[in-house]
Formats: sequence, structure tokens, C-alpha cells
Amino acid sequence: MSAHSHLDGQLPHEPEKATLEGRNKVLGFWLFLGGETVLFGTLFAAFLALRDQVLDGPTENHLFNLTLVGIATAILLTSSLTSVFAIQAMHQQNVKSLINWLIVTVLLGVSFLGLEIYEFYHYVHEGHGFTTSAFSSSFYTLVGFHGAHVLFGIMWITLLIVQLKRKGLTVVTAPKVYVAGMYWHFIDVVWVFIFTVVYLMGKVV
Repeated sequence: MSAHSHLDGQLPHEPEKATLEGRNKVLGFWLFLGGETVLFGTLFAAFLALRDQVLDGPTENHLFNLTLVGIATAILLTSSLTSVFAIQAMHQQNVKSLINWLIVTVLLGVSFLGLEIYEFYHYVHEGHGFTTSAFSSSFYTLVGFHGAHVLFGIMWITLLIVQLKRKGLTVVTAPKVYVAGMYWHFIDVVWVFIFTVVYLMGKVV
């Protein structure tokens, strides 16, 4: 089967696993996500160790607006659902639907990132800068690092959309879409932990 076969009925149900290269990409990406988990775990540990070191800066309870963060969380979790719909469309070999769901995922990701930038802007004006305290430094490092991952995911999926429009769905492009979906789910899961450990605990503990 040609690596560049388009939607002519020749692609298998799971085209991301149709070739050895595709299966190796998926396996390799799982290993990469394992490393990312360790990295985020380190940042969480640093935040928990430093969260009470506020010096003269504002505290978590004073800063955090759970309504705004809750809206951002809902948007990001919805984007995870739309990425699932994109993978389902890929398995159905429906390129138009696949691209549309990826576009929605990107738009939701941009919306989340916009709210996070607004949140940081507000915090800075509340006297919560990166160097205000050990707490502020650990907060911006953890949450900002996640935001950088979201930005990378937005750019990655956008490039995949362009590639799908140019080359269609093949056993070459399918693994790229699949691992991008894995990545997007990963950053969504990390955000759930951030929402719980940083924001909820900051308000109630």
C-alpha cells in the first residue's frame, strides 16, 4: 500500500498504526510523555514547597478568581473532547470533519491562552510579579510552562491542518495527528492537576 494513498477505501481503520514507522512514533511519544510527566511533577513539588513563601506579596486566596479559572478550565476540557472527535473522524477517514474538529480545538486552545494571559496581566497589577516572592516565581514557572505547552500544541495542530489540506489523510499524516491528540490530552490532564493543586487548594487550604 502506498504511503500516500488518499481516501479511496485503502486505508485501514486505524491508519496511525498501519506502518511500523507509525507504531514507533506512537510508542516513542508515550516515552516522551513519561519524561514530561516527571518534569511537571518536579514543578508541582517546587510549587507546593514554596506556596507559603509570599513575603509581602498577595496570597493565593487574595489573588485567585475561580470563576475566570473555571471558565478557562471548561474551555480546555472541551477542546480535549473536540480532539477526540477529530480522531474519530480520522478513523472514519472523513478528512473534512477531521480538519474542522482540529480547527475548533485550536480556537478553543487560543481562547484558553487568551484568558491565561489576561489572568497574568491582572496578577501583575495586583503586585504578583515573577520576582515578588518564591511563591510567585514557582506559580508563574508551573502555570506559564503549561501555557507554553498549550501554545506549542496550537502551532503543532495548525501545521497539521495545513498538511492535511495539502496531502490529505495518509499513513504518513495519520500518526502525526494521533500523537498530536495524545499531546493535547496530556496538557489537558496536567491542567486538571494545576486547577486542583494550585487554584482550588489555594482557595480552601
